[in-house]
Amino acid sequence: MFKKILIANRGEIACRVIKTARKMGIKTVAVYSDADANALHVKMADEAVHIGPPPANQSYIVIDKIMEAIRKTGAEAVHPGYGFLSERMDFAAALEKEGVVFIGPPSPAIEAMGDKITSKKLAQEAGVSTVPGYMGLIADADEAVKISDQIGYPVMIKASAGGGGKGMRIAWNAEEAREGFQSSKNEAANSFGDDRIFIEKFVTQPRHIEIQVLADQHGNCVYLHERECSIQRRNQKVIEEAPSPFLDEATRKAMGEQACALAKAVGYTSAGTVEFIVDGNRNFYFLEMNTRLQVEHPVTELITGVDLVEQMIRVANGEPLPFKQEDLKINGWAMESRLYAEDPYRNFLPSIGRLTRYRPPVEGHTTRGGIVRNDTGVFEGGEISMFYDPMIAKLCTWAPTRAEAIEEMRLALDTFEVEGIGHNLPFCAAVMDHPKFCAGEMTTAFIAEEYPEGFEGVTLDPMMLKRVAAATAAMNRVAEIRRSRISGTLGNHERHVGDTWVVSLQGEAFPVTIAADKTGSTVKFEDGTHLRVESDWTPGKTLAQLLVESVPLVLKVGKLPMGFRIRVRGADLKVHVRTPRAHELSLLMPEKLPPDTSKFLLCPMPGLIVKINVEEGQEVQEGQALATVEAMKMENILKAERKGVVKKINAAAGASLKVDDIIMEFE
Repeated sequence: MFKKILIANRGEIACRVIKTARKMGIKTVAVYSDADANALHVKMADEAVHIGPPPANQSYIVIDKIMEAIRKTGAEAVHPGYGFLSERMDFAAALEKEGVVFIGPPSPAIEAMGDKITSKKLAQEAGVSTVPGYMGLIADADEAVKISDQIGYPVMIKASAGGGGKGMRIAWNAEEAREGFQSSKNEAANSFGDDRIFIEKFVTQPRHIEIQVLADQHGNCVYLHERECSIQRRNQKVIEEAPSPFLDEATRKAMGEQACALAKAVGYTSAGTVEFIVDGNRNFYFLEMNTRLQVEHPVTELITGVDLVEQMIRVANGEPLPFKQEDLKINGWAMESRLYAEDPYRNFLPSIGRLTRYRPPVEGHTTRGGIVRNDTGVFEGGEISMFYDPMIAKLCTWAPTRAEAIEEMRLALDTFEVEGIGHNLPFCAAVMDHPKFCAGEMTTAFIAEEYPEGFEGVTLDPMMLKRVAAATAAMNRVAEIRRSRISGTLGNHERHVGDTWVVSLQGEAFPVTIAADKTGSTVKFEDGTHLRVESDWTPGKTLAQLLVESVPLVLKVGKLPMGFRIRVRGADLKVHVRTPRAHELSLLMPEKLPPDTSKFLLCPMPGLIVKINVEEGQEVQEGQALATVEAMKMENILKAERKGVVKKINAAAGASLKVDDIIMEFE
């Protein structure tokens, strides 16, 4: 077995590989850029080598710098993680030439299947059903529009070397095809060092279901069942689960066998994923093969008990697979929520900054019989950089059934504390409560269809609202007792804490009466409802773990005058708990209105201005491109919301802006 391996990656996947290597008794080498000098993967590794400036195309994807780090440390093998160099045949070839083992497939297999254009041609030759498209290289935007017109809109514009949603655009007309081609090309060059683009028909209402395969150097290949990845935003997966709630056993078997046949046809070894589009009748079509470990691999590990990273290392060491297809059963259900440094209230635009608070839920077995796992690459006090992918953690849960796995995820998301940056935890929580998701009735259009105007938070249903009202009423009583004791100490008498209060939240007011005892409080509502609340919460704690009618409820708690800021199940609530008289007076208070920013184009995220598309004095139409901002390897085209005239332009290409900096003003 290898004594030392280098991880040619960063963030949570580098930490993930280090954990398995440590378990196997293998020393690890991390590489890092200037931006990652204090990163978690650097702290976890046995050795670390600096490889250059923050941009990936000057550090993490520069093969010569990785090779130099290998020589410097004497690493015998390299795990590439995903993204960066993981699907670069020239990297695998460089390692082979150096006599260093690549913990991944052989370079011919990467060449055959890692390139999405070549893989589609090979799949067609092998008789695999594929999505219609143009597999040749596309020279420029004019040709992209011509091809898109021929295929018929909508089309998917994709980077040949792409992955993780980078270099991908959906175009519904010629103008979007032209814009999408250039943006995809730019993103592909920046992220992968390869700007080749191809175009295929975008199949509407599809489900994205993928098969995990694992093959050794002795001719053995198995599939570890499937993952459903249909909850996507901008072609980037957000929620994954294993198995799929849609497949039957016959379809699962057919997809798995086809995936293995394809892998064997190209001499594939190591872990890989064959992705399919599945329609409503369970017809499936080959989409692409990712010749690497997938981001969402933990859910497969949770339902099979197989450590995929360990098997990749063992396969690379020449060992045969320790199991056969019939040994791989599906045990229970697993969910994964990707925690992104993206603000869901700003159309999921990237957010950067310092993690002033980062407290994931406790990993391991829960009191309810489930499992919580969190793969992460950050820590409290660390910086979220603008230079890399915005994903900072993968929160996973397992339980015997899908409904139980969802409930475990709900509680885990509510327990996860993240402050200092915008993040998508509220959105993930909203998905877990969405009726279509709970029923397993989703497609890759789920987010676009269910949140057409963007995510604006969650409105709690009446029962959940009463649970939160009861919980905060009980919490307020605890806080009031503490305040009365403090004031009593100062004034030589203890202030009486009343039993009647009015809880105001989400536009509703609940008059309640609290009866407290040694083990908790019973909160009575005007309609006669009684809710029993038990908790050990004390004032100042930012997380309240309660039982309401013996059912767990987890609240993130912040301070407000006469109440709390409460975050739960994707909702962000101002909860006021007042005496009846104070509530009566509060109804007379005027509401503060937000400032009018309709005449400004504000920078929606910290980023770099790539292009200004208009000039001062120019009349613009609704939907017209105004500027392009790049952040976290993604280009974002800012468009006019309405017709108007540009009065003043405050920023030029190359400028670095903060959130809400004014890019331009309108008359």
